[in-house]
Amino acid sequence: MRRREFIEYTANGFGALAVPQHAWSALREEPELSIVNGAEHAWVLDNPRFPMNARYSNCPNSRPQRNYSRQHLLAEMKVHGVDKVVISQVCYYGTDNSYTIHCVRTDPERFSGIGLLVGSGLYRPDDPLNPMRLESLMEAGLAGLRLSPIYDPETTWLNDPVSYPLWEKAQDLGAVFNIFLKPHQLGQVADMARRFPGVKVVIDHFAMIDLGRPDEEGIDLILGLQPLSNVYIRTSLHNPSRQGLPFRDMWPYLRRVYDVFGPRRMIYANFYELLIIKDLIPFFSAEDKAWILGETAREAYSLSGTARR
Repeated sequence: MRRREFIEYTANGFGALAVPQHAWSALREEPELSIVNGAEHAWVLDNPRFPMNARYSNCPNSRPQRNYSRQHLLAEMKVHGVDKVVISQVCYYGTDNSYTIHCVRTDPERFSGIGLLVGSGLYRPDDPLNPMRLESLMEAGLAGLRLSPIYDPETTWLNDPVSYPLWEKAQDLGAVFNIFLKPHQLGQVADMARRFPGVKVVIDHFAMIDLGRPDEEGIDLILGLQPLSNVYIRTSLHNPSRQGLPFRDMWPYLRRVYDVFGPRRMIYANFYELLIIKDLIPFFSAEDKAWILGETAREAYSLSGTARR
């Protein structure tokens, strides 16, 4: 739905996203950016090589209505001027990471990938084979995993000692863990990021903070992760927002993350939020955008190219 809104806005001169003429003049003077989209899904329908098998899926009752294929991502990248995309394994495939691996292997200069392995509907956190499975995925070309304790809000497994072997292997391999969770679970992230500083952790979707709740139950918990230098924040605004594009109710929270973490620990994601981060947010400098829109992701996901110093 949000992607359709984006298309409608752009087709009508950005609608509510309109930028003043003086701002466009300033934008034209900015240096060209090398953009990395930090999170997109990818899948194909009715492809016998990459079937959607409910046995492996952690959303077995869901099925998309259209393709969102490697070719589609490449076309979107061309339209938006995006150089690289980090593909986050979609729930339809679950622990069968074959299509994400296929995308990365077919276009290694354009794609990186994050797999699914452990959690609700997937392998149990205490499965002794998880470290070996992670190593196999990374040997196949993936950069790490997405962990989603958000689907187990009443169960603590992220920092349970049974998860230590997986994190130990991740640290040995230099893996990235994207973590999709609720604010009350951020303490578990802090524990593991502190125990395993060699694992890079990316907090997805602002930890799904509830804008109607007090700050100490949401954004303050995110900001409390700042001392942990291996923790990054994804700038995705749309999930916590209660508004449509350009999600202005999230801008003050984005500003607080920017003020505390700085641009070198912020990662842009989602095609339809590119114009918001690149052209509308008033407090990002050109240098900030270079990091948020690309260089931070290059460092976090060990992508080709050298981050600015």
